[in-house]
Amino acid sequence: MEAVTKNFFMFLSKNKLLNTLAQKRGGNFAAGKIISGTDFASSIPIIRALNHQGLATTVDYLGEFVDSEEVANERAEECIQTIKMIHQEKLDSHMSVKMTSLGLDIDHELVIHNMTRILDTAEEYGIIVTIDMEDSPRCQATIDLFKQFKEKYNCVSTVLQAYLYRTEQDLQTLSSYQPFLRLVKGAYKEPADVAYPDKKDVDAHYKKLIEQSFQYGLYIAIASHDDNIIQFTKELAAKLKIPNDQFEFQMLYGMRSKTQLELVKQGYKMRVYVPYGRDWYGYFMRRLAERPANIAFAFKGLTKK
Repeated sequence: MEAVTKNFFMFLSKNKLLNTLAQKRGGNFAAGKIISGTDFASSIPIIRALNHQGLATTVDYLGEFVDSEEVANERAEECIQTIKMIHQEKLDSHMSVKMTSLGLDIDHELVIHNMTRILDTAEEYGIIVTIDMEDSPRCQATIDLFKQFKEKYNCVSTVLQAYLYRTEQDLQTLSSYQPFLRLVKGAYKEPADVAYPDKKDVDAHYKKLIEQSFQYGLYIAIASHDDNIIQFTKELAAKLKIPNDQFEFQMLYGMRSKTQLELVKQGYKMRVYVPYGRDWYGYFMRRLAERPANIAFAFKGLTKK
């Protein structure tokens, strides 16, 4: 049943008609529930409220798989302006960005140009920018870009996905860069020859990656709503005497809000992934596909006052 549910929501995430309708009519419905707003200015009060509760954030201007150079440049400019506003408003926030939104599928030099513009601004204002990981065909290109940028910039981080077989080797390769890494389970539909098909195997691999990251001395973000993974991290950190300032937890905006605040009270760094923009539909469907429990969290958020 879990596989059927995942396939269903992944199918919905790629439906262009539903995506178009959601962009035109659904932004106000989703705002304040699963996204912070349709633009960054409208998101600032929500981010500030989260900060006042002790929650850091990372913001994501939604949109991916861009096939227009003009749109890619526009998205880069939006990211630059958002970084400036984060600084101006004194928000405790990072920024996340997908390489396909900046032109990865169009031209290599285009994505280099756009990301360089973003990181120049981020370095100036001391704002971390995380290169989000996308589906497996783009994994190597994303890692190569991260390594290239990391040689020049301190403010860049990236993401590794536990459901991919290759990730343990990727972690070992990247460890020499001493990166800030976000560890996730993975949200894209992948074939069994590149990704673990069973949740128990993904979870086991995730735990192994957490332990190896601690052993490499990396600062990591455990991005999970899974109580089992969260508890494992707490116990492992205590066992290995890893201080709380050597890792953080991350969760999605609108999901498990009480748990997020509980982690803050327990003395852990908690960062909320806060998406904004009109292109929210595909993001939302992948979150529902990721884990059946997210369906309950999401619809509770959508219906609350």
